[in-house]
Amino acid sequence: SLGVSESRLSRCHRLRCHHCIRCNTDIKESLSLAQVVRKNNHTTMDVEEGTVKLVSKEGDTFDVPVAVAKMSELVKTMMDEEDSEEVAEIPLPNVKATVLGKVIEFCTHHQSEPMTEIEKPLKSAVMAEVVQRWYADFVNVEQVLLFELILAANYMDIKPLLDLTCATVASMIKGKTPEEIRKTFNITNDFSPEEEAQVREENKWCEEA
Repeated sequence: SLGVSESRLSRCHRLRCHHCIRCNTDIKESLSLAQVVRKNNHTTMDVEEGTVKLVSKEGDTFDVPVAVAKMSELVKTMMDEEDSEEVAEIPLPNVKATVLGKVIEFCTHHQSEPMTEIEKPLKSAVMAEVVQRWYADFVNVEQVLLFELILAANYMDIKPLLDLTCATVASMIKGKTPEEIRKTFNITNDFSPEEEAQVREENKWCEEA
């Protein structure tokens, strides 16, 4: 306990004991310690409640709450390594502005409604049956943007976003034949019939599983 117990103070007051000087010293030390703790907590709160500037590949700046930005382990590490309490800006040269905007949207929503942990293997090819509706709608985007989000989540080290985007790709593959997968992702089959037969034979255990 930081403070001196009420029973001790009351007893000293009633008996007018000879240890009042010592008690008074204890009280001052306790109060000083409490003030330091409160000040440190207040400083930490201020830092967490502040904002940080995230800079995209094109140089666009996004003012983001610290708690939201720190969902990225990359950003968190860069901020924690800074000596000053306030970081001017965090450059993210591998993330385009449009993608960074989506990443921030995800992290912001995650603060108020954390995403359900995704079961592996996927229980359904329908993302709305895997995660909450908001997250299913979030990844209902063009393939180009989806893969850019995967790269951004990996680069910025945001595990929930990486899990969500990768699960979305897995849901697009789940239950489909190789031909259907090629069509879904616009993949050209450059195998000869003989090579394809060999690959199928070597990986027959996958189909059986």
